Amino acid sequence: MSEAALEAARASGLVRWDEPLLVLVSGGGDSVCLLDVAVRLEANVSALHVNYGLRDGADADEAFVRALCERLGVPLHAERVSLPESGNLQDRARDARYALAERLAEGDYAAAHTASDQAETVLYRLAVSPGSRALHGMAARRGRLVRPLLGVTRDEVRDYLRARGLEWREDPSNADRRFARARVRHDLMGALREIGPAPERTIAATAAQLREEAELLDRAVDASLEELGGGPAISLAALREQPPALQRLVLRRLAGDRPVPDEVLELSERGSSSLDLGEGLRAVVEYGTLRFTSVGDPREPEPVQLPVPGRARFGSWELEAAHEAEGDVAVSAAAIGDSATVRAWRDGDRMRPVGVGGSKSLQDLFTDRKIPRALRRTLPVVEVGGEVAWVAGVALDERFAAGPGEPSVGLTARAR
Repeated sequence: MSEAALEAARASGLVRWDEPLLVLVSGGGDSVCLLDVAVRLEANVSALHVNYGLRDGADADEAFVRALCERLGVPLHAERVSLPESGNLQDRARDARYALAERLAEGDYAAAHTASDQAETVLYRLAVSPGSRALHGMAARRGRLVRPLLGVTRDEVRDYLRARGLEWREDPSNADRRFARARVRHDLMGALREIGPAPERTIAATAAQLREEAELLDRAVDASLEELGGGPAISLAALREQPPALQRLVLRRLAGDRPVPDEVLELSERGSSSLDLGEGLRAVVEYGTLRFTSVGDPREPEPVQLPVPGRARFGSWELEAAHEAEGDVAVSAAAIGDSATVRAWRDGDRMRPVGVGGSKSLQDLFTDRKIPRALRRTLPVVEVGGEVAWVAGVALDERFAAGPGEPSVGLTARAR
C-alpha cells in the first residue's frame, strides 16, 4: 500500500522517463510525495515554490523546500509574489502560481492533487455551481498542467511519505473552518465516511466516468454548433429543431459553460429581444439570431497579449493557448511563436479564411456568417505579426493553420 502513490503516477502516464517536468512544491505532504515520485520515475525534474508571504510560516516553508530539493538534487525556482488584496485570495494565488509555471516550464508542469482533493472539489462545486459540469472534477491533463496523483487518496500519500521517511509541512489554513474548502474536507467528508468506507474513491471514480461521458456529449455539441453556423451567434429557429437535451448543452456552451434557462428559447425572433440571466449575462436575439453578451462590458475591449502557452482575458472572453492540446482551432506553433495580440476588429481588417481560397475582409465575413453588428466589436481577433490569424468563432487564417504532423498550438476562446 505504501507504494500506491508511485504506481498511480506511473500508471497515469503523466510522469515520463527523461522528459522535463516542473513540479509545483508547496512543502505540503502531497507535493513532497509528487516530487519524490517524479524523481524515482526518472523524469527530468525541476521544482517551483511560490512564497506569497501571507503567513508567519511562509519563509520556513520556502527554506524546507530548498533543503528538500537540494537533498534530492532537483533544480528549484523559488519565487516571491505579492497578491492584490481584492478578490478571492486562493484563486489569485492559484492563478499566479500557474502563470509562473507556464512561463518557467520547459514541458509539462505537475500539481499534486489527489483523489481526496478531487472528491472535495466535486462536492464544493456541486454546492455552489449548478449544472452537470460541477460533477466532472479536475482533469488529469489541462494543456500542460498535469495531475499524476489523482489515483490515490491523501491517506495513501501519507503512507508513502512515512514509508519513505519523508517529512513535510502542514498548512494551518487546511484546518481553518473559516474557509469553505476546510469545512468540506473535515465536516462533509467526515460525515460521508460514516456512511461508506471510501467516499473519496467513489466520488473520484464517478467524476472520471462523467468526464468521459461529457467528452462524448461535447462532440455532439460541436457537431450541432457546426450545423447551426458555428457560433458565437446561431439561428434560434434552427436551435429549436434540436432535441431538448442538445438545446440545453448548446446554450450552455454559447453562454460560457453557464446554465441557461429554457425561457431563452421562447424569445421572439422578430426584431430585437433580450433576457437578463443574472450574474452579468444577457441573451440577445436580433432578427432570429441568438447570442450571449456580458452586461456592462465595454463594446470594444482594450488589446491584450496572449502568451503561448498561457491565458488572457479580453473583455467578456477568456482565451487560452496550449501546445499540442485540443482547442477551438489548431494553429502552427512556428507561425504563432511565443505570443499573440488579442484585439477588437478594425475597419479594413482582412484574412485568408481556411476553405475560402482567397483574401476576404472581416466585414464581409461577419455579414456572410450572420454575426450581429452589436457583437462584432467584442469578438477576440488574434493578430500575429500584423496579420489576423484567428477570429474566435468565425474563421482561422489558412496561413496559420497547423498542417498534418506539424507542432501545433490549440487556441480556445470562451465567453465568461
